[in-house]
Amino acid sequence: MEILRQLGELFVSATPTVIIVFLFYLFMRWAFFGPIERAMSERHKRIEGARAEAAEVEAAASREMDAYNEALRKARAEIFVEQEKQRQAVLDERARLLKAMRARTAEEAEAAKKRIEEELAAARAQLEREMPALGNEIARAILQGSPAGGGGTAQ
Repeated sequence: MEILRQLGELFVSATPTVIIVFLFYLFMRWAFFGPIERAMSERHKRIEGARAEAAEVEAAASREMDAYNEALRKARAEIFVEQEKQRQAVLDERARLLKAMRARTAEEAEAAKKRIEEELAAARAQLEREMPALGNEIARAILQGSPAGGGGTAQ
């Protein structure tokens, strides 16, 4: 019985300590753990909000990047089409110039042929006019003997 009495005294003397510890627990919960839990909850909410916002920003950036890439592809295609038009225009101009140069060259060649034919006709006409006189001179030279002969029968 002595043990029960000692336990009873221990319980009675420990009661104020238990009450003080319980009150300290309530005070700590009210003054320390409650605000920390609220701060942690708010922090968690903000982190989740920031993550959601970051995901939205990332999705928007991805959409903008896709739009930019599409615009870039279109611009490149337009540039290619424009370059192809310019290249074709240059080729057409080159073909036109070559055709004009060929036509001019053909005209110059035709003019040169006509000029040569006219010169040939003029030379033939002059030769026809001078032929009787040349024939007479040749015949006279043969019949009289060559004065510059120098080794024939005249000595």
